[in-house]
Amino acid sequence: MSARDTILREIGLTPIWLARSQPPQLIEIESAELQAREAANIAQHAAELRDSGESRESREAREARIANLPWSQIDADIAECQACQLCKTRTLTVPGVGVAAPEWMVIGEAPGENEDKQGEPFVGRAGKLLDQMLDAVGKSRTRNVFIANVVKCRPPGNRDPLPEEIDACAPYLARQISLAQPKLLLAVGKFAGQQLLNTDATVGAMRAKPGRRDNIPVVVTYHPSYLLRSPLEKAKAWEDLNLARSLAAQSA
Repeated sequence: MSARDTILREIGLTPIWLARSQPPQLIEIESAELQAREAANIAQHAAELRDSGESRESREAREARIANLPWSQIDADIAECQACQLCKTRTLTVPGVGVAAPEWMVIGEAPGENEDKQGEPFVGRAGKLLDQMLDAVGKSRTRNVFIANVVKCRPPGNRDPLPEEIDACAPYLARQISLAQPKLLLAVGKFAGQQLLNTDATVGAMRAKPGRRDNIPVVVTYHPSYLLRSPLEKAKAWEDLNLARSLAAQSA
């Protein structure tokens, strides 16, 4: 196995899937190599910051400042954030969308291509499915839900967010939850569930055992993108939504 293949495998960029609608000759394999180098640079830079302490704002000071931000300042603060390397590749930051005092708060993983362009979470096909799922239990981002992501900037190539990136955004998510004070947290996808429940468990294990974050019930379900690829799992997602509805009613 070549060094390139090893790097790509380690950061989850293999296999390289080609969309059926795109002629293979138009796919630039070199972009995967750039993504691999970018991911390696991110990890190296994060380690250098941790080791040298040469950050513009200390970790403690940054967390304390973010912990006191009002709703009116969070979006602007996220837009100026340079705490990790994603600030160099993003188009727009994606702080969140919805009502300020929601019944439910939906937490996703990271913005994708459409979200990066529009600055709003869940706006593509997965977003439409999420809206349908919420509507089925009487919820809506325009009426009683706030939607955010664990990571506020798109990882290059839609790769999984790195631990350093999740850690850099954690104070923002914590502050959003503190301000929103929802009756329920619905985590969609592995990284959202793991961050909210402070675990490395699988989605299946987290689904089987709902937890709590800041004394708020947490229900973990499958990410809408996964449900688009695995429609037979929608029945399980429906079970999760009904569980969420029940737990939210109990905490009202």
